[in-house]
Amino acid sequence: MEEPILKVEGLSTFFPVGGGLFGKKQEVKAVNDVSFEVMENETFGLVGESGCGKSTLGRTLVKIYEPTAGKITFMGKDITKLHGSEVPEFRRNMQMIFQDPYASLNPRMTVGEIIREPMDIHNIGSPDERDKKVAELLETVGLKPDHVRRYPHEFSGGQRQRISIARTLALDPKFIVCDEPISALDVSIQAQIINLLERIQKERKISYLFIAHDLGAVKHISDRIGAMYLGSLVEIGDSDELYHHPLHPYTQALLASIPIPDPEKMRARKSQEIIGEIPSPLDIPSGCPFRTRCPYATERCAKEKPALRQVGTSQVACHLYDTDE
Repeated sequence: MEEPILKVEGLSTFFPVGGGLFGKKQEVKAVNDVSFEVMENETFGLVGESGCGKSTLGRTLVKIYEPTAGKITFMGKDITKLHGSEVPEFRRNMQMIFQDPYASLNPRMTVGEIIREPMDIHNIGSPDERDKKVAELLETVGLKPDHVRRYPHEFSGGQRQRISIARTLALDPKFIVCDEPISALDVSIQAQIINLLERIQKERKISYLFIAHDLGAVKHISDRIGAMYLGSLVEIGDSDELYHHPLHPYTQALLASIPIPDPEKMRARKSQEIIGEIPSPLDIPSGCPFRTRCPYATERCAKEKPALRQVGTSQVACHLYDTDE
């Protein structure tokens, strides 16, 4: 059986807040006991409302944040607690595309310097080889060779994101965390970036974790999708299966929120909309975290948090599918 390139087991990332002279010390449970796998050359989509912990999960995987608990295995190696010389090698193989193309590029550096910087840091190739690779990467992402001497402010949002992608590819990574790479772009540009990422994946055999709140866009690029709510994964399934036959009430509501150009059908979807606001990660409800907004919640949901269980080809964390009852 093929081994996953990334395996996440019981991962949690908490942030302490408060605890001053008279303040009560609390924890923001941004990621709470999350487990999933990503195979080689696969795109695993991660969807959910803003504030559900998607970006924190991605940043924990690339070691921007340190996990509170759990285990991360990457390319067969436990990278949960990396230190010393192990970090640079890990950085070469796992990279990240950030959400905001306007904030993620140094305005004082030229495009050539931005793309070349990872190779300079890791001392890859000679100066001439680095310059040649910069030109090749610009061509790969659909930019011109003379762009190498320009600065980020001279480009549109879509072009800046292409520059970010080129920089990410400079070290020939095996895995890329795409943290909402299209959310800050115009709709017409979003499709171009998704198509670019798909082409790069086919050419370079890269695995993606694609994070977004737009389930429609995630379905287009992903092989499998995980729905995340308040720090926990509530459903994992094949892209088409989850899109056409969602199991968890939260996933069903996410799909119902996708706009469609038919007023009658949109009005019919009103009954599936999520009621209420997402609770604070400082005070996660007992039992199932979605129970305060779920139309099917029972007393058991308030007492017991459901675990991910296999239902058909999907996994779902919901007592509605508990076959033991």
